[in-house]
Amino acid sequence: MGDGKFKHGNPGRPKGAVNKKTQNLREKINEFLNNQWGNLIESYNELDARDKFLFFEKLLQYGLPKLQATSLTMDFEKLNEEQLDEIINALIQKSNEQERKS
Repeated sequence: MGDGKFKHGNPGRPKGAVNKKTQNLREKINEFLNNQWGNLIESYNELDARDKFLFFEKLLQYGLPKLQATSLTMDFEKLNEEQLDEIINALIQKSNEQERKS
């Protein structure tokens, strides 16, 4: 017991083994969705454009892989005056656009 890990005689589920309860629930959910697909399409068609977009956006996460968050760092000391001016002007323009939308 010196390694700090709890040990017992039951090794539990082997790594990579499917949890039967989870698998059963997924099967039931898939069956329900398949049986209700026609109703889902009818309901979707009755939504207004905004709600259709929100619904579509939520479903996308299940159809497309999520992108990893990225971090962009820039060494402003290495930029020349023209490049700095371009960045400043783009930020000002973006800020003005957001103010007009508010």
